[in-house]
Amino acid sequence: MFENYRVFETTLAGRPLVVETGKVAQFANGSCLIRYGDTAVLCTATASDKPREGVDFFPLSVDYEEKLYAVGKIPGSFYRREGKPSEKAILASRVIDRPIRPLFPKGMRNDVSVVCTVLSVDPDCHPETTAMIGASIAISISDIPWDGPISGVVVGLVDGEYVINPTAEQEAKSEMHVVVASTADLVAMIEAGANEIDNETMFNGIMFGHAANQEIVKFINQITAEIGKPKFTFEASEPTPEMYEAVREFALEKIKHALDNEDKSVRDERLLEVYNEAHERFDPEYPELAAKIDDCLYDLQKTIVRRWLLDEGKRTDGRGLDEIRPLAAEVGLLRRTHGSGLFTRGQTQVLTVVTLGSTRDAQLLDGLDEEDSKRYIHHYNFPSYSVGETRPPRGPGRREIGHGALAERALLPVIPSVEEFPYTIRLVSEVLSSNGSTSQGAICGSTLALMDAGVPIKAPVAGISCGLVTEGDRYVTMVDIQGVEDFFGDMDFKVGGTHKGITAIQVDIKVRGLTPEIIREALEKTYKARCHILDEVILKAIPAPRPELSPYAPKMLTTKIDIDKIREVIGKGGSVIQKIQLECNCKIDIEEDGSVFVSALDIGDAKRALSVIETIAKDPEVGSIYKGKVTRLMNFGAFVEIAPGKEGLVHISKLDVKRANKVEDVVSVGDEVIVKITDIDDQGRINLSRRDALIEVEGLVPDNSVPDAPRRPRQDRRGGHRRR
Repeated sequence: MFENYRVFETTLAGRPLVVETGKVAQFANGSCLIRYGDTAVLCTATASDKPREGVDFFPLSVDYEEKLYAVGKIPGSFYRREGKPSEKAILASRVIDRPIRPLFPKGMRNDVSVVCTVLSVDPDCHPETTAMIGASIAISISDIPWDGPISGVVVGLVDGEYVINPTAEQEAKSEMHVVVASTADLVAMIEAGANEIDNETMFNGIMFGHAANQEIVKFINQITAEIGKPKFTFEASEPTPEMYEAVREFALEKIKHALDNEDKSVRDERLLEVYNEAHERFDPEYPELAAKIDDCLYDLQKTIVRRWLLDEGKRTDGRGLDEIRPLAAEVGLLRRTHGSGLFTRGQTQVLTVVTLGSTRDAQLLDGLDEEDSKRYIHHYNFPSYSVGETRPPRGPGRREIGHGALAERALLPVIPSVEEFPYTIRLVSEVLSSNGSTSQGAICGSTLALMDAGVPIKAPVAGISCGLVTEGDRYVTMVDIQGVEDFFGDMDFKVGGTHKGITAIQVDIKVRGLTPEIIREALEKTYKARCHILDEVILKAIPAPRPELSPYAPKMLTTKIDIDKIREVIGKGGSVIQKIQLECNCKIDIEEDGSVFVSALDIGDAKRALSVIETIAKDPEVGSIYKGKVTRLMNFGAFVEIAPGKEGLVHISKLDVKRANKVEDVVSVGDEVIVKITDIDDQGRINLSRRDALIEVEGLVPDNSVPDAPRRPRQDRRGGHRRR
């Protein structure tokens, strides 16, 4: 039945890697079922027969689809089916997209769709890099033109040793998580999170992963040689040489003049004039090719910017290759928020705002890994006004999600643990103006905002990017790239970190890949630049986290109780915990291990609630003093509740330091009084003394005429009291 069914096998990091083709998804241009350990991913690649009309870009879509049945879960949504992709799925799609996109032919406008569907997950075998390899195989064996293959692995650092594709146990101990993608000879993509790793250790880890990729690339080439289809031809969407030369002769000097200015707004205004003049000149000559005229003008801009950089070391804004744009930082802009920081670098400006919440505010996750919640959250917004456009507001796209995740990853190693700082932390970075590297601006703004909020981060973090222009064996790198250098350059090498080391890397590449020399140079330049930002801007704006939280932030106290006491603190149907929250104006969260988190705007409320919880959770002891509430009056004394569900009797003789003739003369129902436990009988009944508490706490002088209290009357079966 399956005449073309083939199986190819190899090993990767000591685990079997099996590729099956010719059995499933046979209508796709290329497909494979790839298994790594018990992880299984179906990868397909399809392409349209004809180019999409009216587009000036390559319409590639990459989708990494998480199916919760892969880990034996039923989705938690109302409909019990997968909905929109999770953030982790979107990030995995981006990681696969970045290394494969530059390898498609320039000028190709056919729609290409790559879909990686996760069918089964082995926690020790990463489905994301398995999908990347599977996507590479599906495109390679298809008839879609492509200059691949690529391979991808994860590099960990466990006990000082590099590990390829670390297991779940190794991952928990690893000092870094670096995804490295490679072609046959170059590094095609880097995505990293690390615990302040130095440049040399990071570089060697990248090269370690690159070496491992070479074996898988050879494996894919063997598969392609056996079953690969001939590549189809396509109609390239490029201007004719005659049109390009005519537009070049008309617009070259005009575009040079337009680009030669440090202000993006001025450059944009000048370029608009050139575009209008070019269309006025050439539209009559090419009435149906207006888009091609724009392509010519775009290529001219790209040529000019690249020639300036390569031949003259010249940048459009006049800076040196290693010079950072003017910097500014400010904190405490917003008085009612919990923390805020404004970071400006040239014409890029990002405002980050911190909100602190209780542990119940943590984000719940419904994904393929074992993480079910997170307490540190970073969101990034890129409104249209930040680039002077009028696009209506929309929800976050893949770019926004990716940049937010990068900033989140960069700060994560310095965020205090929940034991050190028992809060959920949400950061929102609002891009106010954009002219390159807004994600790195978000990292800097986040450091400012966290310290302004009083979050005790372990060290300040800054981010900066390094660009690249290549021509054959020639290349030039430049630090702190602006938008025009990002658009027309070959690389955006983004690095976040502290003085000590790297916490995050994300590399976008528009060429086949990077040599080791380029990677090492980019790491060195970004280290010097981020240290400059930390020393000269961030630490001068705020040298350390504020010692106190904002008055508008919740105050959090924690304790730990015996797990056997959790039920008593919660009460039947939550009655006890709800009562505490209502009376103390607070929020209470209790974990399964007995950890208790109390948050309130007023620290006094939080302390009061914590005292009540500790009273409930620990057995009363003779000699302990409590603040309780009078619940009942009897002719022989008053009952006082010292904690929800726990009350004792204060005999009339122990109500005051003076003689009391009537209980009503001293206390009323609802009064709050301090009492001391004087006795707990063999039935667990508690005897209290307000008199002893007043003497001990407030130093009142007792009236010696007050007799000692008689023993507690014995109760009859109906709850009444018998006379002796």
